Amino acid sequence: MSEAGVRPRRFRRGAAILPSLFTTGNLFLGFWSIVKTLHGEYDEAAPLIGWAIVLDMLDGRIARMTGTISEFGGELDSLADVISFGVAPALLAYAFAFGPIPRVGWLAAFLFVTCGALRLARFNVQRQVTDGRFFVGLPIPAAAASVAAWVLFLPQPLADKGQALMALFLVVTLAFLMVSTLRYQSFKKFDLRSRQSYIMVLGIALVLVLIALHPKSVLLVMASLYWLSGPTTYVLGLGRRRGPPPLTGGEATSELPRSA
Repeated sequence: MSEAGVRPRRFRRGAAILPSLFTTGNLFLGFWSIVKTLHGEYDEAAPLIGWAIVLDMLDGRIARMTGTISEFGGELDSLADVISFGVAPALLAYAFAFGPIPRVGWLAAFLFVTCGALRLARFNVQRQVTDGRFFVGLPIPAAAASVAAWVLFLPQPLADKGQALMALFLVVTLAFLMVSTLRYQSFKKFDLRSRQSYIMVLGIALVLVLIALHPKSVLLVMASLYWLSGPTTYVLGLGRRRGPPPLTGGEATSELPRSA
């Protein structure tokens, strides 16, 4: 076999490892976040979930760019997501916010993990039959981002029962949104070659500047707007589908101008 034929094969084998390395990094950051939570270092645990989301976004794109998509990689990614975006944020929410309501709090945290696992299982089953432009149900990384953003935004763990109940409502809402059938934008069809892409690039640059200036507030707003977009789009869609009732035959005739 020629040396030229050996090099592409070696390159492909090396490229096939890259997505798994990013997935393993995602898993590592999720586990590290759990360790930080157990030590009460919540302000360090929350950003680790955010960095895990970044690696989770990259591993799939790298797999598509290198043509190394595989069933093994997809399953490994789902298992890592259960830890990084299911267990880690649920434990973080429980330790940070549910001190005043521990009994109900751990049930809400478990509900978050369960719905996240169900969301991932449904995604794996329906991966080939759903519209690639949308996710069915809130993606589990987005739900984890909302929890991490709230923890990062608040200065200290919640000690008031009323605030803890509000956090409980948020966690339960995120859990049910994950297993809902509401549609969320996937942003997978973003094409840099289109004319509108220049506006998108400018928008992304502006968001990055805002994150650099006010990271906690901007990240919280972005995470909140995304999980709220599903219910908002659904309600607006209901209004469009109802609309004004169509004219009947008699009503339509009565609206016609009479001949002179």
